[in-house]
Amino acid sequence: MSSGTRTVLVTGGAGFIGSTLVDELIARGHRVRVIDTFATGKRENLNPKADLVEKDIRDLEAIRPAFSGVDCVFHTAALARVPLSIEKPLETHATNATGTLNVLVAARDAKVRRVVNSGSSSVYGDQPSLPLREDMPASPLNPYGLQKYIGEYYTRLFHRFYGIQTLTLRYFNVFGPRMATEGAYVTVISVFLRQRLAGEPLTIDGDGEQTRDFTHVRDVVRANLLAMECEVADGRAINIGAGNNVSVNQVAQIIGGPVTHRPPRPGDPRDTLADNSQAQKILGWRPAVAFKEGIAELIQRAGLRAEL
Repeated sequence: MSSGTRTVLVTGGAGFIGSTLVDELIARGHRVRVIDTFATGKRENLNPKADLVEKDIRDLEAIRPAFSGVDCVFHTAALARVPLSIEKPLETHATNATGTLNVLVAARDAKVRRVVNSGSSSVYGDQPSLPLREDMPASPLNPYGLQKYIGEYYTRLFHRFYGIQTLTLRYFNVFGPRMATEGAYVTVISVFLRQRLAGEPLTIDGDGEQTRDFTHVRDVVRANLLAMECEVADGRAINIGAGNNVSVNQVAQIIGGPVTHRPPRPGDPRDTLADNSQAQKILGWRPAVAFKEGIAELIQRAGLRAEL
């Protein structure tokens, strides 16, 4: 399959993952169109060489023109936090589930070759064993996980019924530069870094022994680029995770400083750990950025010293 210059569309292209992907696509010579409302994305993240379409994926007719002449769509737009989905299930469903359906309909009608959907490991919930494999039944513990699973299932069905090439990449706890540092979208790493900078104790939900498979954004971007060109695009979901998990207590120890505990957060899985063998087989992808390397970079950027 040719890997020459393509016209591509990135939904959420001013967000954390989306903007990092846009930068790499442009660096590789592709023509990039971005759909974003800046509800969660930041204008300063947007690459000036990208064409901006400031429309909302919840409005199908408004976004339709942006799909004209597009070869591949990377759907990264989402309201991507569990607590927000519990607090506002209708609003998050409109973006995460209906918005994904709108993107697929617009792509189908514009005869886009391929859609690469950004999925989430939250679809697994708590499983009886680890690592988490794509053939395990979905068991989401919260509205966000369910919404992402609905979007993922639509992605599969659009290949089955309309022949459009589709894939879903199930991300595991993505971290790295540009991740949210405030508001409803912060990760535990962002919270700890902000608390350490402010001289506050690091706040741990529950006992801190819950584990996460932290996956660096540069690895996630590389997976998307491989997914644009790979031979298999039959609607399946593929885990994109480092294949190693780290406890919240270990993260706190690396960032350093005193800690304080509060009750466990409802709707969170106890552990995540990716089996990434399908990503290796289908995409030729393996993680390249180790957790300690990635977090050391963030700590250095914050002007702090890592407790590695």
